[in-house]
Amino acid sequence: MGNDQSGRRIEGRARVHVTRKLMPSVEARMEELFDVTLNDADQAYDRDALGAAMQYCDVLVPTVTDRIDAKLIESAGDELGLIANFGAGVEHIDLAAARKRGIIVTNTPGVFTDDTADMAMGLIIGVPRRMREGVELVRSGQWSGWAPCSMLGNRLGGKCLGIVGMGRIGQAVAHRARAFGLEIAYHNRKRLPDALENMLGARYVDTLDDLMRCADILTLHAPGGEDSHGMIDARRLALMKPGSSIINTARGELIDQDALVEALASGHLAGAGLDVYPDEPTVDPRLLASPNVLTLPHLGSATAEGREASGERVIANIRFWADGHRPPDQVIEGLL
Repeated sequence: MGNDQSGRRIEGRARVHVTRKLMPSVEARMEELFDVTLNDADQAYDRDALGAAMQYCDVLVPTVTDRIDAKLIESAGDELGLIANFGAGVEHIDLAAARKRGIIVTNTPGVFTDDTADMAMGLIIGVPRRMREGVELVRSGQWSGWAPCSMLGNRLGGKCLGIVGMGRIGQAVAHRARAFGLEIAYHNRKRLPDALENMLGARYVDTLDDLMRCADILTLHAPGGEDSHGMIDARRLALMKPGSSIINTARGELIDQDALVEALASGHLAGAGLDVYPDEPTVDPRLLASPNVLTLPHLGSATAEGREASGERVIANIRFWADGHRPPDQVIEGLL
Protein backbone atom coordinates (compact mmCIF):
# COMPACT_ATOMS: atom_id res chain seq x y z
CA MET A 1 0.00 0.00 0.00
CA GLY A 2 2.92 2.27 -0.53
CA ASN A 3 4.74 1.48 2.74
CA ASP A 4 7.68 -0.84 3.28
CA GLN A 5 7.16 -4.15 5.05
CA SER A 6 7.65 -2.58 8.47
CA GLY A 7 4.77 -0.17 7.86
CA ARG A 8 7.01 2.87 8.05
CA ARG A 9 6.55 5.82 5.75
CA ILE A 10 8.56 5.61 2.53
CA GLU A 11 10.91 8.58 2.62
CA GLY A 12 10.71 11.06 -0.21
CA ARG A 13 7.18 10.13 -1.21
CA ALA A 14 4.04 12.11 -0.55
CA ARG A 15 1.65 10.35 1.83
CA VAL A 16 -1.58 10.05 -0.13
CA HIS A 17 -4.88 8.76 1.26
CA VAL A 18 -7.57 7.73 -1.26
CA THR A 19 -11.11 7.50 0.14
CA ARG A 20 -12.72 5.28 -2.54
CA LYS A 21 -11.54 2.46 -4.78
CA LEU A 22 -10.27 3.79 -8.11
CA MET A 23 -9.51 2.10 -11.42
CA PRO A 24 -6.82 -0.61 -11.08
CA SER A 25 -4.41 1.15 -13.44
CA VAL A 26 -4.75 4.37 -11.43
CA GLU A 27 -4.15 2.65 -8.10
CA ALA A 28 -1.15 0.79 -9.49
CA ARG A 29 0.40 4.02 -10.70
CA MET A 30 -0.23 5.68 -7.35
CA GLU A 31 1.54 2.84 -5.58
CA GLU A 32 4.52 3.38 -7.85
CA LEU A 33 4.70 7.09 -7.17
CA PHE A 34 3.40 7.75 -3.65
CA ASP A 35 3.23 6.43 -0.11
CA VAL A 36 -0.43 5.62 -0.65
CA THR A 37 -3.27 4.23 1.44
CA LEU A 38 -6.09 2.77 -0.65
CA ASN A 39 -9.67 1.88 0.22
CA ASP A 40 -9.80 -1.74 -0.95
CA ALA A 41 -13.24 -2.28 0.62
CA ASP A 42 -14.66 0.69 -1.34
CA GLN A 43 -16.94 1.62 1.54
CA ALA A 44 -17.75 5.33 1.79
CA TYR A 45 -15.96 6.88 4.75
CA ASP A 46 -17.98 8.20 7.66
CA ARG A 47 -16.99 11.43 9.37
CA ASP A 48 -14.68 9.73 11.87
CA ALA A 49 -12.82 7.84 9.13
CA LEU A 50 -12.38 11.03 7.12
CA GLY A 51 -11.07 12.85 10.18
CA ALA A 52 -8.61 10.06 10.91
CA ALA A 53 -7.34 10.02 7.31
CA MET A 54 -6.81 13.78 7.38
CA GLN A 55 -4.66 13.55 10.51
CA TYR A 56 -1.59 11.99 8.95
CA CYS A 57 -1.60 12.37 5.15
CA ASP A 58 -0.01 15.01 2.96
CA VAL A 59 -2.67 14.58 0.27
CA LEU A 60 -6.30 13.53 0.59
CA VAL A 61 -8.03 12.19 -2.52
CA PRO A 62 -11.79 12.40 -1.83
CA THR A 63 -14.84 12.01 -4.06
CA VAL A 64 -18.29 13.55 -4.15
CA THR A 65 -19.46 11.13 -1.42
CA ASP A 66 -17.09 12.75 1.12
CA ARG A 67 -18.43 15.83 2.94
CA ILE A 68 -15.38 17.79 4.03
CA ASP A 69 -16.63 20.70 6.11
CA ALA A 70 -14.84 23.47 7.99
CA LYS A 71 -14.52 21.50 11.24
CA LEU A 72 -12.84 18.57 9.51
CA ILE A 73 -10.43 20.89 7.75
CA GLU A 74 -9.67 22.88 10.90
CA SER A 75 -8.86 19.68 12.80
CA ALA A 76 -6.73 18.15 10.02
CA GLY A 77 -3.09 17.32 10.64
CA ASP A 78 -0.42 19.91 9.98
CA GLU A 79 0.97 17.94 7.04
CA LEU A 80 -2.20 18.06 4.95
CA GLY A 81 -1.38 20.41 2.09
CA LEU A 82 -3.49 19.21 -0.83
CA ILE A 83 -7.03 17.94 -1.30
CA ALA A 84 -6.91 16.39 -4.78
CA ASN A 85 -10.57 15.76 -5.53
CA PHE A 86 -11.57 12.95 -7.89
CA GLY A 87 -14.22 14.67 -9.99
CA ALA A 88 -15.09 18.17 -11.17
CA GLY A 89 -17.58 19.28 -8.52
CA VAL A 90 -16.13 20.58 -5.25
CA GLU A 91 -19.24 21.78 -3.43
CA HIS A 92 -18.70 18.99 -0.88
CA ILE A 93 -15.47 20.70 0.23
CA ASP A 94 -15.43 23.90 2.30
CA LEU A 95 -13.11 25.93 0.07
CA ALA A 96 -12.97 28.92 2.39
CA ALA A 97 -11.81 26.77 5.30
CA ALA A 98 -9.21 25.08 3.10
CA ARG A 99 -7.92 28.42 1.92
CA LYS A 100 -7.68 29.67 5.51
CA ARG A 101 -5.55 26.65 6.41
CA GLY A 102 -3.40 27.09 3.32
CA ILE A 103 -4.60 23.78 1.85
CA ILE A 104 -4.74 23.65 -1.94
CA VAL A 105 -7.82 22.07 -3.55
CA THR A 106 -7.77 20.58 -7.05
CA ASN A 107 -10.38 18.86 -9.18
CA THR A 108 -10.58 17.07 -12.53
CA PRO A 109 -12.58 19.36 -14.85
CA GLY A 110 -13.71 18.39 -18.32
CA VAL A 111 -12.96 14.69 -17.95
CA PHE A 112 -16.59 13.55 -17.80
CA THR A 113 -18.11 16.14 -20.14
CA ASP A 114 -18.98 13.81 -23.01
CA ASP A 115 -19.94 10.92 -20.74
CA THR A 116 -22.41 13.02 -18.77
CA ALA A 117 -23.77 14.70 -21.89
CA ASP A 118 -24.37 11.28 -23.47
CA MET A 119 -26.30 10.16 -20.39
CA ALA A 120 -28.35 13.35 -20.31
CA MET A 121 -29.20 12.87 -23.97
CA GLY A 122 -30.29 9.32 -23.24
CA LEU A 123 -32.73 10.59 -20.63
CA ILE A 124 -33.90 13.43 -22.90
CA ILE A 125 -34.85 10.76 -25.44
CA GLY A 126 -36.03 8.14 -22.97
CA VAL A 127 -38.51 10.15 -20.92
CA PRO A 128 -40.73 11.52 -23.74
CA ARG A 129 -40.66 8.12 -25.46
CA ARG A 130 -41.67 6.35 -22.20
CA MET A 131 -38.77 3.93 -22.22
CA ARG A 132 -39.07 2.99 -18.56
CA GLU A 133 -42.70 2.01 -19.02
CA GLY A 134 -41.85 0.11 -22.18
CA VAL A 135 -39.10 -1.91 -20.52
CA GLU A 136 -41.34 -2.78 -17.58
CA LEU A 137 -44.21 -3.76 -19.89
CA VAL A 138 -42.04 -6.22 -21.81
CA ARG A 139 -40.39 -7.66 -18.69
CA SER A 140 -43.76 -8.11 -16.95
CA GLY A 141 -44.95 -10.43 -19.71
CA GLN A 142 -48.10 -8.30 -20.16
CA TRP A 143 -47.22 -6.80 -23.53
CA SER A 144 -49.91 -7.83 -26.00
CA GLY A 145 -48.09 -6.68 -29.13
CA TRP A 146 -47.96 -3.64 -31.36
CA ALA A 147 -51.06 -1.47 -31.67
CA PRO A 148 -51.59 1.92 -33.36
CA CYS A 149 -52.51 3.75 -30.16
CA SER A 150 -50.40 1.86 -27.64
CA MET A 151 -47.62 3.43 -25.53
CA LEU A 152 -47.69 6.75 -27.34
CA GLY A 153 -44.97 9.21 -26.38
CA ASN A 154 -43.89 12.50 -27.91
CA ARG A 155 -41.38 13.17 -30.67
CA LEU A 156 -38.37 15.37 -29.99
CA GLY A 157 -38.19 17.27 -33.27
CA GLY A 158 -39.47 20.83 -32.96
CA LYS A 159 -39.61 20.79 -29.15
CA CYS A 160 -37.74 23.31 -27.01
CA LEU A 161 -34.93 21.96 -24.86
CA GLY A 162 -34.19 24.33 -21.97
CA ILE A 163 -30.65 24.02 -20.64
CA VAL A 164 -29.93 25.33 -17.15
CA GLY A 165 -26.18 25.93 -16.95
CA MET A 166 -24.24 26.28 -20.19
CA GLY A 167 -20.79 25.18 -19.16
CA ARG A 168 -18.89 22.32 -20.77
CA ILE A 169 -21.63 19.74 -20.22
CA GLY A 170 -24.50 22.04 -21.15
CA GLN A 171 -22.76 22.93 -24.40
CA ALA A 172 -22.08 19.27 -25.15
CA VAL A 173 -25.78 18.49 -24.61
CA ALA A 174 -26.78 21.36 -26.92
CA HIS A 175 -24.46 20.02 -29.62
CA ARG A 176 -26.04 16.57 -29.39
CA ALA A 177 -29.61 17.84 -29.14
CA ARG A 178 -29.45 19.75 -32.42
CA ALA A 179 -29.08 16.45 -34.27
CA PHE A 180 -32.49 15.41 -32.91
CA GLY A 181 -34.20 18.55 -34.18
CA LEU A 182 -34.59 20.16 -30.78
CA GLU A 183 -34.65 23.94 -30.45
CA ILE A 184 -32.10 25.05 -27.86
CA ALA A 185 -32.77 27.73 -25.23
CA TYR A 186 -30.53 28.26 -22.22
CA HIS A 187 -30.02 30.26 -19.07
CA ASN A 188 -26.58 30.77 -17.55
CA ARG A 189 -24.91 33.12 -15.08
CA LYS A 190 -23.05 34.61 -18.02
CA ARG A 191 -24.24 34.72 -21.60
CA LEU A 192 -22.11 32.85 -24.14
CA PRO A 193 -20.31 34.77 -26.92
CA ASP A 194 -22.38 35.29 -30.06
CA ALA A 195 -20.12 33.00 -32.09
CA LEU A 196 -20.62 30.11 -29.66
CA GLU A 197 -24.37 30.66 -29.53
CA ASN A 198 -24.49 30.58 -33.33
CA MET A 199 -22.39 27.41 -33.47
CA LEU A 200 -24.68 25.66 -30.97
CA GLY A 201 -27.88 27.14 -32.38
CA ALA A 202 -28.73 28.26 -28.85
CA ARG A 203 -30.94 31.14 -27.75
CA TYR A 204 -30.19 32.93 -24.48
CA VAL A 205 -33.06 33.47 -22.03
CA ASP A 206 -32.55 36.23 -19.47
CA THR A 207 -34.16 34.56 -16.46
CA LEU A 208 -34.60 31.03 -15.19
CA ASP A 209 -38.33 31.66 -14.80
CA ASP A 210 -38.65 32.52 -18.49
CA LEU A 211 -36.70 29.40 -19.44
CA MET A 212 -39.05 27.28 -17.33
CA ARG A 213 -42.00 28.75 -19.22
CA CYS A 214 -40.68 28.01 -22.70
CA ALA A 215 -39.09 24.57 -22.24
CA ASP A 216 -40.81 21.37 -23.31
CA ILE A 217 -37.88 19.49 -21.77
CA LEU A 218 -35.71 21.07 -19.07
CA THR A 219 -32.24 19.65 -18.43
CA LEU A 220 -30.12 20.71 -15.46
CA HIS A 221 -26.36 21.25 -15.69
CA ALA A 222 -25.78 23.81 -12.94
CA PRO A 223 -23.24 23.29 -10.15
CA GLY A 224 -24.36 22.38 -6.64
CA GLY A 225 -24.01 24.63 -3.61
CA GLU A 226 -25.99 27.03 -1.46
CA ASP A 227 -26.87 29.34 -4.36
CA SER A 228 -28.50 26.57 -6.40
CA HIS A 229 -29.97 24.39 -3.63
CA GLY A 230 -33.68 23.87 -4.35
CA MET A 231 -33.60 26.26 -7.29
CA ILE A 232 -36.24 24.17 -9.09
CA ASP A 233 -39.03 24.56 -6.54
CA ALA A 234 -42.82 24.30 -6.63
CA ARG A 235 -43.25 27.83 -7.96
CA ARG A 236 -40.87 27.27 -10.85
CA LEU A 237 -42.24 23.82 -11.68
CA ALA A 238 -45.68 25.40 -11.93
CA LEU A 239 -44.32 27.73 -14.61
CA MET A 240 -43.53 24.80 -16.91
CA LYS A 241 -45.87 23.80 -19.69
CA PRO A 242 -48.39 21.06 -18.87
CA GLY A 243 -46.96 17.81 -20.22
CA SER A 244 -43.33 18.95 -20.11
CA SER A 245 -40.52 16.94 -18.54
CA ILE A 246 -37.37 17.50 -16.50
CA ILE A 247 -33.94 15.86 -16.64
CA ASN A 248 -31.28 16.00 -13.91
CA THR A 249 -27.76 14.62 -14.30
CA ALA A 250 -26.13 17.39 -12.25
CA ARG A 251 -26.86 17.40 -8.50
CA GLY A 252 -29.92 16.01 -6.73
CA GLU A 253 -30.31 19.01 -4.44
CA LEU A 254 -31.04 21.33 -7.37
CA ILE A 255 -34.68 20.13 -7.29
CA ASP A 256 -37.16 20.38 -4.44
CA GLN A 257 -38.03 16.68 -4.35
CA ASP A 258 -41.45 17.07 -2.72
CA ALA A 259 -42.42 19.64 -5.34
CA LEU A 260 -41.24 17.33 -8.12
CA VAL A 261 -43.25 14.40 -6.76
CA GLU A 262 -46.36 16.58 -6.60
CA ALA A 263 -45.90 17.93 -10.13
CA LEU A 264 -45.54 14.38 -11.46
CA ALA A 265 -48.46 12.99 -9.46
CA SER A 266 -50.78 15.77 -10.59
CA GLY A 267 -49.90 15.17 -14.23
CA HIS A 268 -48.52 18.67 -14.68
CA LEU A 269 -45.20 17.11 -15.63
CA ALA A 270 -45.30 14.23 -18.09
CA GLY A 271 -42.13 12.68 -16.72
CA ALA A 272 -38.67 13.02 -15.24
CA GLY A 273 -35.28 11.48 -15.93
CA LEU A 274 -33.06 11.40 -12.84
CA ASP A 275 -29.48 10.25 -12.43
CA VAL A 276 -28.86 12.08 -9.14
CA TYR A 277 -30.76 12.44 -5.85
CA PRO A 278 -30.51 14.67 -2.76
CA ASP A 279 -30.02 11.76 -0.32
CA GLU A 280 -27.96 9.31 -2.36
CA PRO A 281 -27.96 6.36 -2.33
CA THR A 282 -31.50 6.61 -0.95
CA VAL A 283 -34.09 7.30 -3.64
CA ASP A 284 -37.52 8.57 -2.63
CA PRO A 285 -39.96 5.60 -2.89
CA ARG A 286 -42.52 7.92 -4.47
CA LEU A 287 -40.18 8.44 -7.42
CA LEU A 288 -39.51 4.72 -7.74
CA ALA A 289 -43.25 4.06 -7.80
CA SER A 290 -43.92 6.62 -10.54
CA PRO A 291 -44.17 4.93 -13.95
CA ASN A 292 -43.21 8.21 -15.66
CA VAL A 293 -39.88 8.60 -13.83
CA LEU A 294 -36.76 7.09 -15.40
CA THR A 295 -34.28 6.51 -12.57
CA LEU A 296 -30.56 5.74 -12.90
CA PRO A 297 -27.92 5.13 -10.19
CA HIS A 298 -25.64 8.15 -10.79
CA LEU A 299 -24.21 6.79 -14.04
CA GLY A 300 -23.35 10.11 -15.72
CA SER A 301 -19.61 9.71 -15.35
CA ALA A 302 -19.56 5.93 -15.23
CA THR A 303 -17.30 5.00 -18.13
CA ALA A 304 -14.01 3.17 -17.78
CA GLU A 305 -12.31 5.74 -19.99
CA GLY A 306 -13.56 8.68 -17.96
CA ARG A 307 -12.72 7.19 -14.58
CA GLU A 308 -9.20 6.36 -15.74
CA ALA A 309 -8.72 9.86 -17.14
CA SER A 310 -9.95 11.43 -13.89
CA GLY A 311 -7.52 9.32 -11.88
CA GLU A 312 -4.68 10.36 -14.16
CA ARG A 313 -5.57 14.02 -13.60
CA VAL A 314 -5.51 13.44 -9.84
CA ILE A 315 -2.03 11.92 -10.13
CA ALA A 316 -0.81 14.83 -12.24
CA ASN A 317 -2.11 17.36 -9.70
CA ILE A 318 -0.37 15.52 -6.85
CA ARG A 319 2.92 15.31 -8.73
CA PHE A 320 2.91 19.03 -9.57
CA TRP A 321 2.17 19.87 -5.93
CA ALA A 322 4.78 17.47 -4.57
CA ASP A 323 7.38 19.03 -6.88
CA GLY A 324 6.60 22.48 -5.51
CA HIS A 325 4.64 23.71 -8.52
CA ARG A 326 1.08 24.95 -8.80
CA PRO A 327 -1.20 22.04 -9.78
CA PRO A 328 -2.84 22.52 -13.19
CA ASP A 329 -6.36 22.03 -11.82
CA GLN A 330 -6.15 24.17 -8.69
CA VAL A 331 -9.56 25.46 -7.65
CA ILE A 332 -9.66 29.11 -6.64
CA GLU A 333 -12.46 30.02 -4.29
CA GLY A 334 -15.03 32.25 -5.96
CA LEU A 335 -13.79 31.45 -9.48
CA LEU A 336 -15.44 28.06 -10.08
